Amino acid sequence: MGITERQTGILNSIITEYINSAHPISSQLLEEKYDFGIRPAAIRIEMQKLTDNGYLIQPHTSSGRVPTDKGYRLFVDRVLEKNFTDENFDDNFWEDLKIDDTLKFIQSLTRSLAEHSSNLALSYLPDEGILWKEGWEEILREPEFREEKFVFNFTQFLKDIEENIDNLKVNSRIKIYIGKESPFPKIRDFSIIISKCHFPNKKEGIVSILGPKRMAYEKNISLINSLTKLLDSF
Repeated sequence: MGITERQTGILNSIITEYINSAHPISSQLLEEKYDFGIRPAAIRIEMQKLTDNGYLIQPHTSSGRVPTDKGYRLFVDRVLEKNFTDENFDDNFWEDLKIDDTLKFIQSLTRSLAEHSSNLALSYLPDEGILWKEGWEEILREPEFREEKFVFNFTQFLKDIEENIDNLKVNSRIKIYIGKESPFPKIRDFSIIISKCHFPNKKEGIVSILGPKRMAYEKNISLINSLTKLLDSF
């Protein structure tokens, strides 16, 4: 079943609020913060339709809604359709990166990507089998990581990636795996934004942002796009 523009607007608002708060989103919050041009009862009806069609779930009977993988996918596909021209992420955004040494440069850009995304960043040089991971300090601040099981699951997810990264086919400039879409079957609670790139000296590689499904997709996709654009200029 298709989704109406009104439902899309409500879904996008719920996802945006959930990304910012990490709490289920109620119809009351939407009524207070957004003007959808419909009565509060109609908002609740549209939220129920989105739930019935698999875009939202209600964790508890009395709670608000959170996005499903299907809901995130619709949201992310809309983000990917945009033309990324955010001035905050132009070439000058990465001006602190120094190209004195290729390996140090890659380590530095991985650190910078982690800091700006507040997630774990990964860079990989296939020819040399070198993989950098940066950002544990950033990602452990996210509310999901207060649960010990979530931390354990994320380390297993990362282990899957490290062991299978050579089998990961990145066929486009940027690819996003959300939850169960992941090619790594053990863990389904996380998302991957990944792209091919060319590091200095024409070394082909991969850059990626890893984090909970509740990551800031629009910002992180913009970060990856601006970084790969910069790397292509070297």
